[in-house]
Formats: sequence, C-alpha cells, structure tokens
Amino acid sequence: MHRINNLNDLLKAARKKHPKRMVVVCAAHKEVMQAVMHACDEKIIEPILIGNREEIEKTASAIGFSLNKANVLDVRCPEEACQQAVNLIKRNEAEILMKGMISTSAFLKPIVNKDNGLTNNKLLSHFALFETPYYHKLLGIADVAINISPDFSDKTDILKNSVEIFHKLGVKLPKVAVIAAVETVNLKMEATVHAAMLTMMNKRNQITGCIIEGPFAIDNAISKLAANSKDIESEVAGDADFLLVPDLNSGNILYKALNFLGGAKSASIVAGASVPVVLTSRADSAASRLMSIALAAITAN
Repeated sequence: MHRINNLNDLLKAARKKHPKRMVVVCAAHKEVMQAVMHACDEKIIEPILIGNREEIEKTASAIGFSLNKANVLDVRCPEEACQQAVNLIKRNEAEILMKGMISTSAFLKPIVNKDNGLTNNKLLSHFALFETPYYHKLLGIADVAINISPDFSDKTDILKNSVEIFHKLGVKLPKVAVIAAVETVNLKMEATVHAAMLTMMNKRNQITGCIIEGPFAIDNAISKLAANSKDIESEVAGDADFLLVPDLNSGNILYKALNFLGGAKSASIVAGASVPVVLTSRADSAASRLMSIALAAITAN
C-alpha cells in the first residue's frame, strides 16, 4: 500500500477495499448509527446491528437509514449482545467490532476474556491518528483511553500495536518519539528511563519495524526548530510519526487539546484484538466516527 498522508487518503483507501463486515453492539445509538450509515454510503462496511430490534428500527428511521443494507439481530440483553458479537468474530462472520450504547467495561469484558476472548493474551491499547494544520503529516498517539499507568512491558506492547497499524497505513519505518517532560534521562522520572530503554532495545533490534528515540519533551518531538535550539541531533526530532505518551492522563489531555483547541481531525481504534475495535467517545464528531471506521477497515485483516 502507498503511504497514507492525510485522512482523505485514509477514506479513499478504505473505499478501494472490499467492504468489511462490521458488527455493532447495542446499535440503537443515534450518533453511532449515523456513522454506520455514512460508512455504508461510502461502501466501506456491511453492517451487522445487534440489539433491541424495535429501538434499532426507530433510530434508523429517525436518521433516514434504510435497514435493507444491514443485518439486524434482535438481542435485548447487552451482555448477550456483546457475547454474540464476539462469537461472530470468532466464526469469521465479521471483521470489525464497534461499540454502541453500552458501557465500555461491559463491551470489553468478553473481548478480553482469557479463555474465549479475542486478544490471545495480547494487551489492548487505544491508537489515535491526527491530522492537524500545525503539523506536516499524520501523527499517531497512544495510549490515551485504555491503559491508565502502563509499566515498561505495557509500553512495549502499546508501541508494537501502534507500529503494526502504521505498517498497514503504508509507513514502512515509522519514527517513534517516546515522550516525557524533558529530553534527558532522569532516574527520578520513570518516563525518561523507559524512553531510554525502548531506544536501546530498538538499536539492538529487540524492537524492529520502526525507529525509536527518546526521551523527548513534546516540543522537540514535533518541532525541528525546538530540537535545534537544544542542539538535539536526531532522525526523529521534529519529524515523529508516532508519540508514545507516558500515561493515560497526559495522553488524554493531548488528545482532547488537539481536537478541541488545535483544529485537528482524528480517527481512532483499539488494537491488540484479533480484529480492529471502534470505540468512539460521546464527544467525537460524525467525521471522526466515520474516519475511525475507515481506519478499522484499512487495518482489518
């Protein structure tokens, strides 16, 4: 695949693929259903809607969505709806999983089930992809929504999940900036130590498929001018494809600042399961939801 340089490219690439079967759990949610309708219009997905059939039909009618394009499974119990969705994935009858009107914890529970889930004991992590007028290319960030205080092993898994996504976006060797508050190693600041360890593992080919450098304060990661002012010589500084953040608090603040203050457009999915998982926020725009489905379609096997 050619490198995807912006979110319009992402949507175009998703259109070119065969439509993916996407199962939506507890689908009777107006904003979710609108995103599903738009993705159907773009011929990106073939939807399977699980939930209360009457509520699904009512919601679809309210937004002008013809259910002739969808397979509707009438399941009234949210927990049963989640399990049925997981079963569809395991039987290869669906290729993308999307959360509807259900709590995140209930939605994820059967996915992460050690005996019969979808993770194969891999770590789930959230990945966000941004297009902002203040940066020269797409910028990935993780983890901003699932792993609260990842330890070193978790960060390694988050990084690997994210690099795999970049490969599917046509970025053969993504540049990873491991973010901290400063660009020097300080033993009292765990994030800087983790950054140095990840950098060394990359140099010794223990983590491959990317270029890792850090620690970086965020200005040095995304601005050549800032990096040059501190005499930082780096292939990644000012040209990062991906920011690995220290924890959920810092990542979530950055995510929302880009969306609500930085004029950014975004797409996001959960990685680490056997299929991409679309887990949108109630505050996400309709465009963001559509782009998230497109990102899932591109990364689905």
